[in-house]
Amino acid sequence: MNDVFNTLLELEARDPEFARAYAAETARIEAVDSIISALDEARGGEKLSKAALARAIGSDASTVRRLLSSESVNPTLSTVAEVAAALGMKVTLTPMSEDEKARITEPMRAFA
Repeated sequence: MNDVFNTLLELEARDPEFARAYAAETARIEAVDSIISALDEARGGEKLSKAALARAIGSDASTVRRLLSSESVNPTLSTVAEVAAALGMKVTLTPMSEDEKARITEPMRAFA
């Protein structure tokens, strides 16, 4: 099944618009997953419950549970920054590796 998917993906990726959309979605998913994982790891390191973290940001416990547990999370940057601050962290940007640029940035810029 994986071979079929990869073959189909390779064929579809020949379309520049598909390649752009796929690269953009890949970047979004990877970024959100990485940030949420880092926040949850920091929360664990601080020995802070999800409910306590929610209180620290003035939010409902269910909001923090969804943020850190949901498979389809799409937090706002302000929420991420506030949670990070409550955990003694801040949000920063780092440059992509050359491989990431080739895989993500180049297809996204094909129409620029």
